[in-house]
Amino acid sequence: MSQGRDFLASLISAATDIAVIVSNEGKVLSLLIGARETGFGNLSHWEGRSINEFLTRESIPKFESVLEDFRAGEVSSKAVELNHTDNAVWEFPVRYTFHALGEIDGKPALVMLGRDLRPIAETQQQLVQAQMSLEQGYEARREFDARYRLLLRTVRDPVVFVSVADGKVKDLNEPAAALLGTTREDLIGSDFAREFRDRRREEFIEGLVNTSISDNAGAFDVVTKRNRHAVAITPNVFRAAGERVLICRLESEQQAAVRHDDLSLNLGVLFEKGADAMVFTSASGVIQTCNDSFLDMVDAAHLSDVKGRSLGDYLGRGQIDMSVLIENARRSGQMRLYSTRILNEFGAKTAVEMSVTWLNDRSEPELGFVIRDASRVDAIRTPQMQGHEDSARNVMELVGSASLKDIVSETTDVVEKMCIETAVNLTRNNRVAAAEMLGLSRQSLYVKLRKYGLLHKDYVPED
Repeated sequence: MSQGRDFLASLISAATDIAVIVSNEGKVLSLLIGARETGFGNLSHWEGRSINEFLTRESIPKFESVLEDFRAGEVSSKAVELNHTDNAVWEFPVRYTFHALGEIDGKPALVMLGRDLRPIAETQQQLVQAQMSLEQGYEARREFDARYRLLLRTVRDPVVFVSVADGKVKDLNEPAAALLGTTREDLIGSDFAREFRDRRREEFIEGLVNTSISDNAGAFDVVTKRNRHAVAITPNVFRAAGERVLICRLESEQQAAVRHDDLSLNLGVLFEKGADAMVFTSASGVIQTCNDSFLDMVDAAHLSDVKGRSLGDYLGRGQIDMSVLIENARRSGQMRLYSTRILNEFGAKTAVEMSVTWLNDRSEPELGFVIRDASRVDAIRTPQMQGHEDSARNVMELVGSASLKDIVSETTDVVEKMCIETAVNLTRNNRVAAAEMLGLSRQSLYVKLRKYGLLHKDYVPED
């Protein structure tokens, strides 16, 4: 008999994850954990206690309904899902089927055979999270697509998106379609090269890509096939979802001419009426042209008075200033906020701040200078010289506590170091120009730099 019970227990253990025998009063009489399930832990403390103590609040009414049917002599064949809780720490769902077992100790007993639902619950939770992530991704994509469509519809410049792989038009806006002489619907999916005269697809797309990645990127000139308009294409290539796409901005010859004329007009008016002095010189600093503001600054009557002369003739440090400006402009393309003084025809000096740009868009490069009067700023800085008077008084207080030779030597070193630092800053660490500015030989400057610990000091330019 005991062998039969053991066989039955083994059969139940193999067939279910958990088996619970309860009385018609709901008390746990016996409990068996399936052979495949080890995640429930030790549940032996359930025996002898009401099973309601180990059910969640929403599961108790479902179990009571089954128990009432059992007391009435009926056992439902429908599976019921119950959520167990143990010590209010963790919960686990189980799907039970109920079977009448007969009487135990003179009372009817009910056996509950359960299948653990935690793997299914975890899978469902993962599916829910995945669905939420997808919904968020779809929402973000819809929002991005709405912004993209609105931007493409409202931008006034003709814009076309072209696939590099097959040369097909992926998208475009209405101004681009109008410039090409057709509608947007007709162009989407069509071969972009066919919209222009004498253009083959492979060579045309390759030319656009090469133009977009060129260091001297410019416009790609074509003629439309439908209305024979001259069009300049400015391409840029980018990668989206593993595919290279060209974004092409189209500009008709008439639009380019109008834009260029407006810009030229505005620049001309700015040059003639601008408050700041503007000077264009050759690569060596010889004045080619200038505006009236520069003529006023140097007290010259006509352009002919300054044309052909070196701009260094009007700078406070002469050719030293000019060499510093030209060298930095050639090396980095521009130099900003260089402080010096302008000498007029009568020898008067005006504090100025200069910026220079290297104009290399022609066969013979030129230099463009913008010179701003900084005399008011220099006047504001003048009261700061009172600090030097305080320093002088401090030096005089040393009289009596040190010899005249020691006092002069100490103050000379301080002044010498300040002058060397100022020269190095003004020349942007150009040691040759700094030596010329200070009237020293190059070797003497290096000796003094080493003396004051400035030889290996990095120069950080100020914008």
